[in-house]
Amino acid sequence: MLQKQRKLILNPQQQESMRRAGRVNATLMDFIRPHVQAGISTGKIDEMVFQWTLDNGHKPATLGYQNYPKSCCTSVNEVICHGIPDDYVLQDGDIVNLDITTIVDGWHGDQSETFLIGDVSEERRAVTQCAFDCMYLAIDALTPGCTVALIGETIVPEAHRRGFSVVREYVGHGLGRQFHLDPSIPHFPNRQSRIDRLYPGMCFTVEPMINAGTRYARCDKSDGWTVRTKDGRPSAQFEQTVMMTENGAEILTGCKDGPQKGHQF
Repeated sequence: MLQKQRKLILNPQQQESMRRAGRVNATLMDFIRPHVQAGISTGKIDEMVFQWTLDNGHKPATLGYQNYPKSCCTSVNEVICHGIPDDYVLQDGDIVNLDITTIVDGWHGDQSETFLIGDVSEERRAVTQCAFDCMYLAIDALTPGCTVALIGETIVPEAHRRGFSVVREYVGHGLGRQFHLDPSIPHFPNRQSRIDRLYPGMCFTVEPMINAGTRYARCDKSDGWTVRTKDGRPSAQFEQTVMMTENGAEILTGCKDGPQKGHQF
């Protein structure tokens, strides 16, 4: 296991490549941000993500990945993740998670953010706040060489304290020249996450998916991608690409215009 993890440790030049990929991806999120509002279709958002990525000389990582058909994921209300952009028009009261990943000179930047569209219900606002806070609590807890389990050990008690649940079927992941690498980054502690450690030079995502009701999920058979809460209640998610350094966790995909740590929705 340790030998497998050492393969993921990036040298200083590779670390700079990941920093650049993260900055590009964050710039894309800030570009699309003003357009994520009532009246726009998720398909139009995808078109804008695709065009900006190509215009800037990069590649959308999701397009064609395991036959996924679009350049981003748009997960609305009860959709936990992997929502496929289509002709659905965002409406006042919706929440939508926008998940974007950009390949920059062969390196991946990956992040997601949940947007509140207009006047949302208290439940949708609260679950969004919980996902946002849990992500930052987990990142702040990380130290060089810590176990991956520290992420779940931080997130689960906080989500449960607020009356919400943590999705287990879908997790974070290592990141670099490939989209998904070891180690797996679950947002709940399990046996493997208590073994895996995060060493300086490793890049990975922290992306808790928090449900208002049951943690259980179901995937739409019609498209094989869209994952919904089993009880139909809302779900929210935030994601950052993180690099472990000798001084602790460094966020690579921080936005200039988006909500900063401590933001209240």
